[in-house]
Amino acid sequence: QVQLVESGGGSVQHGGSLRLSCAASAYTKTMAWFRQAPGKEREGVAAIAKGGSTQYADVVKGRFTISQDNGKNTLFLQMNSLETGDAGMYYCAADDSQWIPPPLGQGWYHYWGQGAQVAVSS
Repeated sequence: QVQLVESGGGSVQHGGSLRLSCAASAYTKTMAWFRQAPGKEREGVAAIAKGGSTQYADVVKGRFTISQDNGKNTLFLQMNSLETGDAGMYYCAADDSQWIPPPLGQGWYHYWGQGAQVAVSS
């Protein structure tokens, strides 16, 4: 069982930046970030495979960057130009399988973190 622990959430003003981190207890081949706003379904934000292939949701393209430190099994999400619509709970997800491109659907991921809250004020 792989444990995922997110960090880096917080509150920021519209247009600001935040960087989320996710530490995995073991090696996984595909990792992703999801988010869920109150009253809305969880949605995929960005995903990355160990080889470096990435996929982004259209609403964050050009503003968010997903990256990983393979040596430390750590996943990052750099979020710039944050909008109020970006607020919500952000979850790290991972799986032992690798798909190219890495998927943004929840069902592809076996391991989940507890989430990190992101608030964006206008």
